[in-house]
Amino acid sequence: MMKTVDLAEQSLRALNQSLHDGEMLSDIREWRVTNTDGAHNIACGLNDDISVDIDGHAGYYCAGMNQRASVTVHGNVGVGVAENMMSGTVRVTGDASQSAGATAHGGLLIIEGNAAARCGISMKGVDIVVKGNIGPMSAFMGQAGRLVVCGDAGDALGDSIYEARLYVKGRVGTLGADCIEKPMRAEHQEELAALLEQAGIDEDPADFRRYGSARELYHFKVDNASAY
Repeated sequence: MMKTVDLAEQSLRALNQSLHDGEMLSDIREWRVTNTDGAHNIACGLNDDISVDIDGHAGYYCAGMNQRASVTVHGNVGVGVAENMMSGTVRVTGDASQSAGATAHGGLLIIEGNAAARCGISMKGVDIVVKGNIGPMSAFMGQAGRLVVCGDAGDALGDSIYEARLYVKGRVGTLGADCIEKPMRAEHQEELAALLEQAGIDEDPADFRRYGSARELYHFKVDNASAY
C-alpha cells in the first residue's frame, strides 16, 4: 500500500512521526511526499525498510541518520543530505548542497547532479556516487567508504584522508594534504564497476583514477608540521 502526504495540508512533524510509526503502520511500505517547498529535515532518522519518494526540492538534512529506508528526492537538496546515514539508500535526482553524506557510516548515497563543497566530509563507511561534479574539500578526513565522482573534483580533494577510497573520472583541481593518486588495479576496477551498477550509472571503470592516503599524517611528525 502507498500513502501520499501533502505537506501543504499536513505538518512536517506529523509526516516524520508517521514515518517513524512503521511498526504500527506495517501495511504501508511506500510513501510519497508532495508540496515539499524546500522544507528542512524531511524523512530523518528512519529505521524501517520502507521507501519514501519526495516529489520536489528538500532543504537541510533530508534523510539524515537514515537506517534501512530507501529515500528518493525528485529535485535538489540543501546542506547535509544523508548526514550520519547508517544504512539504506538515498538518491537525489538533482543537485546537492554542501556536506552531502557527512559523517555517514554506511549505506549508499547517489547524487545524479552535482554536489557542492565538503561532499563526504568525515565519511566513515558510506558509499557516495556523484554523477556530476563535486566542490572543494570533499572527503576531508574521510575515514572509510568509497566516493565515486563521474565529473570533476574541486580543490583539496581528500585533505587529511585516512582510508576512504576515491575514484574520479574527470579533472581534480588539487589534492589535499596526504592525498595522492594510486594505481588503478583490476580489483579496484571490479569494485568500482559494482558500485556504478548499484547506483544505476553507466560509466566505464577504466576511465577513472584512484586516490587515497599516503599515510604520512597518521602520527604527528615535527618534520610534517607545516602540512597539518
